Amino acid sequence: MILLKITNSSEVVKAKAGKLFEKITPDRIDQKLVEAQVIQTMIEQLKIEGLKGEISSVKGLEIDGSDLITKSSFVIRETKSF
Repeated sequence: MILLKITNSSEVVKAKAGKLFEKITPDRIDQKLVEAQVIQTMIEQLKIEGLKGEISSVKGLEIDGSDLITKSSFVIRETKSF
């Protein structure tokens, strides 16, 4: 299992879409937009390599050193198979 945390979603949206769009979209929307694009790109590349599996977008997970913390609001937003 691989866990990927994106920490600069707002900066990416700002660079790709401009300052105005970044200012009017909340951080959580930026996070979802960037996650969706990353997931799509990963799926395309993994298919090319012949790999099969699933990628899930989740909310409510944190990593603290070697500890995985699940919050009570933990939810799987979306799972895509490839």
